Amino acid sequence: MPATIRDVAKAAGVSVATVSRALNGTEKVLPETRERIEAAAKALRFVPSGAARSLSTRSTQTIGAMLPDLHGEYFSELIRGIDLAARARGLHLLLSSSHGDADEAAAAMRAMNGRVDGLLLMSPHVDEDFLRGNLPADLPVVLMNTTLAGRAHPTFRVDNYGGARRMVEHLQASGRRRIALIAGPASNPEALARQQGYTDAVQAAGAAPLVQPGDFTEAAGWRAGQELLAMTPRPDAVFACNDMMAIGLIAALREGGISVPQDMAVAGFDDIPIARYLSPTLTTIRVPVVGLGTLAVEALVQQIGEPQAEPVLDQLLNVELIVRDSSAPQPPPSRGAPPRH
Repeated sequence: MPATIRDVAKAAGVSVATVSRALNGTEKVLPETRERIEAAAKALRFVPSGAARSLSTRSTQTIGAMLPDLHGEYFSELIRGIDLAARARGLHLLLSSSHGDADEAAAAMRAMNGRVDGLLLMSPHVDEDFLRGNLPADLPVVLMNTTLAGRAHPTFRVDNYGGARRMVEHLQASGRRRIALIAGPASNPEALARQQGYTDAVQAAGAAPLVQPGDFTEAAGWRAGQELLAMTPRPDAVFACNDMMAIGLIAALREGGISVPQDMAVAGFDDIPIARYLSPTLTTIRVPVVGLGTLAVEALVQQIGEPQAEPVLDQLLNVELIVRDSSAPQPPPSRGAPPRH
C-alpha cells in the first residue's frame, strides 16, 4: 500500500498536522523538524495528495481553460500565453476543448467543477442558462472572445470587426476591386464579426460581397480556392478569415497557375508565426493572442483573490494590419495586353 501522511508522521515522530504544515511550505515549522519530515517522506516515497490539500486549503492552485478547439497555431499561441501567465503566478492549468459541440462544452465544464479555482472560457455556445446549468454560481469565470449579456463576468474581446474592415480597405487602396471572402464557421462569433467587417467595407465602396464558406482549416481554404479559380471573372483579391485558410488558398492558387499577388492578392487574419515565412509572405491582421491569454489570467487571478472586487466587464483588444508581399499593389496592364481574368 502507498505510504500515507500518518506513516510519515509516525516515522518522523511528529503529528499529522506538523507534517501537513511542513510539506505545504508553512513557515511555522522548525528547520530541523522540516528536514526530518522531508527525509521520512522521501524514504517512504510519500507523495502529497493534491485533492487532499485542496480540501484542507479550499484551493486547488489550478485554473481551467475551456476552448472551442486545440488544433492549429492560433490555439497553440493562446494556450502558451495562458500557461506562461499561470505558471508565473504559481498556478497549474487544466485544459479542455468542446470541439465545437455544445454537449462537449457542457461535459468539460462539469468535469472541471471542484478541480479548479476559476475558469477561462471561450465558446460560441455560452449563454446565461448554459453557465447556470453547468457551473456553480460562485466559481470565478473570465470570458475570451465570448459575449454574454446580463452576467458580470470580465470579458476580453479582439476587435475582429475593425480588423476585417481595415484589411478590406487596405486591399482596396492597393488597387483591388473584386474582393472575395473565405468565411469562418457560421456559429463562431469571431468569424461572424470578421465577415460583417468585410461586408460593410465592400458595400461602402459600392461593390457586392462575394463570400465562400469556410471553417478555419487549410482544407477549407483549398476548397474555396478551387471555387474561385472556376469563376469568370475571378476576384483580384481574397481575404480569408484566418491565416490557416489563407495558406490553403495559396496552395490551391499555385496549383491552378495563379500568381500571388500579381494575379490575385491574398490576405489572412491572426498573424500566426508561419505567416511571415510563407512564399509570398502573408499580409494579415495581427491579433494579440498571447496577450489575450495573459490578460484573461490576470483578471481571473484577481477574481479568485478578491471575489468582491468590481471586475472590468468588457475590454476590446486592438489589432494591427501587417502588410507583406501577398497583397502588393496590382501592376497596371501593359499597353496592348488583354486584361487578366
